[in-house]
Amino acid sequence: MHNNLSVIMKTRVNIVSGSIPKTIFTLAIPVVLGMFMEFALSTTDYYWVGKLGASAQDAITSSMVIIWTIFALISIISVGITAMVSRYVGANDLSKVSFYIKQGIALAIMLGVLFSIIGFIATPYLLNFMDTGQETFVQAVPYLKIFFATAIFFVWAETVYAVFRASGDTKTPTIVGVISILINMILDPLLIFGVGPFPKMGVSGASLATAIAISISTLIITLKMYHGKLGYKIDKLFHIKPQLKPMLRITRIGIPASTQQMVFIVVYWFLIKIVHTFGDTAGAAMGIGNRMESFSYLTCYGFSVAASTMVGQNLGAHKPDRASKCAWGSAGTAIGITFIISILFVAFPKLIASVFTDNPEVLKIAIDYLIILGLSQMAMAVEIVLEGAFAGAGDTIPPMVVMIPLSLARVPLAYYLAFNLEWGINGVWWTLTITSLLKAVLLAFWFKRGKWKEKEV
Repeated sequence: MHNNLSVIMKTRVNIVSGSIPKTIFTLAIPVVLGMFMEFALSTTDYYWVGKLGASAQDAITSSMVIIWTIFALISIISVGITAMVSRYVGANDLSKVSFYIKQGIALAIMLGVLFSIIGFIATPYLLNFMDTGQETFVQAVPYLKIFFATAIFFVWAETVYAVFRASGDTKTPTIVGVISILINMILDPLLIFGVGPFPKMGVSGASLATAIAISISTLIITLKMYHGKLGYKIDKLFHIKPQLKPMLRITRIGIPASTQQMVFIVVYWFLIKIVHTFGDTAGAAMGIGNRMESFSYLTCYGFSVAASTMVGQNLGAHKPDRASKCAWGSAGTAIGITFIISILFVAFPKLIASVFTDNPEVLKIAIDYLIILGLSQMAMAVEIVLEGAFAGAGDTIPPMVVMIPLSLARVPLAYYLAFNLEWGINGVWWTLTITSLLKAVLLAFWFKRGKWKEKEV
């Protein structure tokens, strides 16, 4: 325990007093590497499922929107627990850190059970709402039901991952996440195609592979926390007495962030309805674009985690100006990386899209999507990293105020561009790029005002 504690203390000192660029990379790189593995997993899923046809790919795309919704709800806990843990770690009040970790886990268990019950029942209604085709519907229903049956593990794991990252340890959750991803990638083709003794499950096999992998990773990360990997002791970890007031403190911080993400995703439900008016091939092309955009998103997420942890701990240590430098430094690094990604999307769209499909119609739509998408990748970096910085400060209202109106505007704007101006499916892609640029400008302006430095949690 003492060795672990000294490592955590050293990390904490670096966060509140060490080199800012070095600390940003120390925190972000493990997360980014884990996100690359996450990207590899989603790409592998889509590649194998692509062998089953466009409807199978569309089943994954449609299901992803619903799964994103659940992860948006999970952020009620993960964002709240990140702000509480990082603030009290920065203030060196480990008794409060321990207390809020246990309350966060209790909340995760309760929400996980709730998601499983509601989601399992609502699956067919949600897919019907998105106007999925019959072939897509038949394959998506069992895929989603398997996900919802194990939703509690997703909520639990994300909560514990957030605790580690807020404590300044981004390596442990990354290592556990990579183990999970490797298990998933190995099981994918075995369960999709029925290799050897494994049943041939088609699209559902991809979901079962993920369920098995996340269950194993939840067990591993929880045991690591139980055995002191955090570097500080959590008294009687599994003797949890849920208390309403601290749970409300966690959710009060998390709900604005979760609400904005929910709106963002529900808007995607409506966008997919518009996309589906152009056929299953358009849905498949959107899935390719989403996976390539996730390359940028997941990279930026790593620097968002760094910004969140550094802002929270530095505010806890009463160093608001340093917290600001950490946030802008994280954003600048993410902008540099997404600039390179933008160039690749614009210069080599056909080469990228052809990895996922040989369908000429899907390929044509996906090429346009990648080019248009390439224009907004740096804006995405600003948006995601500063959102993380606001969350680390516990000031989650400003991102919500910026994100929700512009997300809601996507539906009428997409409809107007696609049908009234007759831009076709490209009208949807231009809507995503235009609104991303606006979000980035407004969020950067609001963060620069600096009111978040005065936020109490």
